[in-house]
Amino acid sequence: MSGGMRPAVVERLGERIRAARQELDLSVGALAEASEVSRRMLTQIELGQANPSVAILDRIAAGLGTTFAALMGVGADDAPEGVEIWSTDAGSWAVLLDAMDTESVSVETWKWKLVGEDAYQGGSGVAQPGIMLHVIEGALEVVREEGTQVIEAGGSVRMVARGGYSYRARDAQAAVFLSVALMPRPARG
Repeated sequence: MSGGMRPAVVERLGERIRAARQELDLSVGALAEASEVSRRMLTQIELGQANPSVAILDRIAAGLGTTFAALMGVGADDAPEGVEIWSTDAGSWAVLLDAMDTESVSVETWKWKLVGEDAYQGGSGVAQPGIMLHVIEGALEVVREEGTQVIEAGGSVRMVARGGYSYRARDAQAAVFLSVALMPRPARG
């Protein structure tokens, strides 16, 4: 089962994307071209009528010269409980806990819970210098082109995200884990 963003998050993101695009004096077509997202999808996102993947939002953020976390407004002034970004009907979820930006990189801290057959598909086409994972409960399977890696409770791993990947709980049980994603910040010119 795949999940989606909560409706309130989708609406808030659409408003933020439109405001950022207008502030940069970009047309929908110009942002669509810069982010490699169709004009139709971009319009639906801005209107809160689409439920895009985080991968698509990463591309839009890059097209705007910012990061997904910045579009969400997550940063030093946010409550420690974060913002629930992704969830499924089965009870899986992902919460963006915090983020910070430097000139060259954005660092995002996430807390995840995956249950049953739920899986999260990642990889946005935006190269990521690295992801660090730490499993709190259960066992996590990370599936990449290179193969599947299992991380048991208490274990940690670092990986470079060169392409697509997915997270799922091993044996359709439950897994709770933290991730820290390093995202390159696009050069602003």
